[in-house]
Amino acid sequence: MQTEVLLDRFLTGLAPLAPVAVWAHGSLAGGDYQEGRSDLDLIAVLPSLTPRTVWRLAKAHARLRAEPLSGQLHCTYLTPSADPGRRHLTWAHEELFKRPVTQVTLRELHSFGRVLLGKPPAELLPPVSDRELADFIVRDQRDFWRPALDNAPLWTRDVWVDGGLLTFARASVTLGEGRLISKREALELLPGLGAPVEVVEDIRRRRYGEPGEPAVENRAALTRGYLGPAIDELVAAYD
Repeated sequence: MQTEVLLDRFLTGLAPLAPVAVWAHGSLAGGDYQEGRSDLDLIAVLPSLTPRTVWRLAKAHARLRAEPLSGQLHCTYLTPSADPGRRHLTWAHEELFKRPVTQVTLRELHSFGRVLLGKPPAELLPPVSDRELADFIVRDQRDFWRPALDNAPLWTRDVWVDGGLLTFARASVTLGEGRLISKREALELLPGLGAPVEVVEDIRRRRYGEPGEPAVENRAALTRGYLGPAIDELVAAYD
């Protein structure tokens, strides 16, 4: 399996930096991983993050560029005393930048994180309360996804259609029931939440079926027309 080969080579490249822990979250840990389609979402805890360490990380990731699936490997780097909510060095989309570790990611790590190396998440990361998780999800729907609907060209792309609809379904379940669900579970729930069935089936074909099927006509308009009122209702119910 190409995924395991890549993970082994990633861990080998990281070994000289003496990582305290390396964990997988997202679909790779949650049981909905699709090789070649899903991202490989990782968190690594290093003893320190000096300028030299950052340089060595950049070199380690550069050495993986020719490996199958390397473009889908995303890793955020923490230190043992770091506040996860601050912006942290991250390798994703084949470049280094900084971003926080979200409350959803923290809850995933505590609930079903896959330990690839070292200590478990519970020994190094603070717990996430139900209220903290819910507050983050509402902010994400209200302040990120809702404004993004005004940018029509974004919604001609698979990543926005899939992300918008699946994230909304997952948010609905977490806010209503307090649990995290996979993208596959979210896909099954979307028709019952009123999402356009033809768009849901389009996502299903691309994620789990045969590639090459034509996109649904007016897919962007259908998605935006559904998500706007749906997000507004979800946010209003929480407030």
